[in-house]
Amino acid sequence: MARNRVIYQSEALFVSDRAASTGVSGHRQLERVQSANFSYTINRQDINQFGELARIDSVILDPPTVSADFSYYLTDGLNEAALGFYVSSGVNANYTTSNFASGQMVGSSGANVFIATSPEGIDINTEGSLGVTDTVIGIGNCYLTDYSVDMSVGSIPTASVSMEGANIRSDNTIGADGLIDNPAVDQEAGTALTDQIELPSLTTGISSIAALRPGDITVQISDLDGDTVADLSGVDGAHVQSVSISAPFSRTPLDRLGSRFPFAREVDFPINVSMSISAIVNETTAYQLADKLDAGAKRATVTLKDKAGDPAIVWTVSGAKVDSESFSTAIGSNQSVDLTLSAQVGGINDVANGLFMSGANNVAAFHSV
Repeated sequence: MARNRVIYQSEALFVSDRAASTGVSGHRQLERVQSANFSYTINRQDINQFGELARIDSVILDPPTVSADFSYYLTDGLNEAALGFYVSSGVNANYTTSNFASGQMVGSSGANVFIATSPEGIDINTEGSLGVTDTVIGIGNCYLTDYSVDMSVGSIPTASVSMEGANIRSDNTIGADGLIDNPAVDQEAGTALTDQIELPSLTTGISSIAALRPGDITVQISDLDGDTVADLSGVDGAHVQSVSISAPFSRTPLDRLGSRFPFAREVDFPINVSMSISAIVNETTAYQLADKLDAGAKRATVTLKDKAGDPAIVWTVSGAKVDSESFSTAIGSNQSVDLTLSAQVGGINDVANGLFMSGANNVAAFHSV
């Protein structure tokens, strides 16, 4: 029976370890997904000539632009690990190994993203595994281009992800063996891969955390004492209303003659991580901007706890400096301050600069492929 529409109950989102992954263990279903969008754009150049008004052809000079973006509620770091970020296993603010962005800083063929859809009216997570009545749209050779986290009073902490890919492939029928076609391309040869893929069993998720609550978030910015006009720490410190963390990973496609697709999409360096904090002001501190022009790098930490009060995720921006501090007040409202910090991501083993994450999850995102 044909579907009349598709809604969230019928969709599931998967990511692969790498573009060439084919087995169940090389794929992971993302948890707590709230939205998913994808699109593609084909750029053409019209070929006109003297003697004819209309174009005689329209040729493609650049590869299609494929984009995907999705959002999900934060839980324990499993989704981040599946997306290729480095997450310290077990919550530990004293990280000693690698920065959050390290997995995005190495050359690769990208990963694949899959959106599976069940028949209308069926919760896809109850199916167990994909069947002949399901369909799958795959986006091949995806590279992460932006990651951000938003946490605020009255809202569930949410992560948003943007990716760029090379190809889209749709399977409107799935064989009895549950196999689908690989949407990735061989970026060196510019040809589609012919491997078939088996996605893992559908599930509500392995995390015991349904969602994290704003009342269980603490922001530790005492390291910034003396570098801001607003008093930010202690019992009498400003009352934080929202925190957002942004890590953009802009990439440049590397092309060459003889190839229909970029042979690589490398990250543009340097990578600047920013943290924005909004708070209600109550006290100010002794401060003189002229004395702070050579202020050293600082550290800001955000801890998200589960219902039991145990840390689920710890974010740390290290090597941060204050970029701006903006105050606002008006009749009928509280005075507020908006603070912007920035840090630059260091090398893979640099634990003094950049963004770091620890998560309560201790399950490997992927196993052997």
